[in-house]
Amino acid sequence: MTGTGEAAAALWDASTLDAAALEPWFDRVGLGSGPITGLRTLGGGSQNTLIEVVRGGDTLVLRFPPRGSGERGNATMRREARVLSALRGTDVPHPGLLALESDASVFGSAFYAMETVDGWNVTDGRPPPSAAFASGLGPAVADAVARLGNVEPASVGLDTARAAGFLDRQVDRWLHQIESYRDLRNYPGTDLPHLDGIARWLRGNVPAAQAPGILHGDMHLGNVMFRRDRPAVAALIDWELSTVGDPLVDLGQLLVTWPGPDGGSVVGRFGSVAAGTRVGPEATLVEAYRRRTRRDLTALAWYKVLACFRLGAILEGTHARAAAGLADAQVGLELHAAARRLFERAALELRAA
Repeated sequence: MTGTGEAAAALWDASTLDAAALEPWFDRVGLGSGPITGLRTLGGGSQNTLIEVVRGGDTLVLRFPPRGSGERGNATMRREARVLSALRGTDVPHPGLLALESDASVFGSAFYAMETVDGWNVTDGRPPPSAAFASGLGPAVADAVARLGNVEPASVGLDTARAAGFLDRQVDRWLHQIESYRDLRNYPGTDLPHLDGIARWLRGNVPAAQAPGILHGDMHLGNVMFRRDRPAVAALIDWELSTVGDPLVDLGQLLVTWPGPDGGSVVGRFGSVAAGTRVGPEATLVEAYRRRTRRDLTALAWYKVLACFRLGAILEGTHARAAAGLADAQVGLELHAAARRLFERAALELRAA
């Protein structure tokens, strides 16, 4: 959901790629043979662009950062590729990494190639085929998220140096992010409810540190591809915020963005399912996660409040960029409203904790 609604002009498109120029790169990394016979921009991206490529009998997907994002976008591609590479051979459902081009001079930015995922996303407006199918989605995604949290980062080659103090840094990290929006022209300023009180509560109730794990970083239904034949996860997608820290942050965000009985989500249309689709209550997700994890879930309320605080800060960024003409104005207003709902939800959660 990060950056949802960024101006389309900042994104790559299949029409901007020269198939003949791509073929030497494909040869160098050993992907397919012969001419490229198909290039197609795939929908569903937020900031980054997915382009399907057909070469010979092979179909794969290229992932690019926004045009003009410079080293920040290049670093995102490298980080995503590093995490996907680390997950190879684990039981975490993810798109398989095929090749990374870290040299931005080849096509103007770093990018990588990954396997296609045969699946569907439940936030696309189509209802699941049955009530039983719908009710199985929650436990399936919670199990997949727990599997990710179970992977020991060091065992798959990921650096854990910055994992120490991860939770202690979160409030300042996101307050600084919110403060930075003041630098964008025409931004009307922050009016997120209960901001200071939530920050104080989070600082005063930081849970004890647990073993570091891998975070997806933006865990909600929009970033999950499900199998078509049964309620099982085909892949967790969009790894641009992935990092090493406390994986319960992922569970917290999954819970606070989970659709209610009417199919609606606190983040609006960006996390909702078809009207009336019952994907089950939050409790079924917690129980499925508990069955798979070794982590202590005692402080789960704190992680839910942090998820509201963190995601609200991120979504407010699109509102700020929209004010500056850098994102769609209507989307900016929608995500500002979602950010306010997240902070209201945080206030309710901490009062109940």
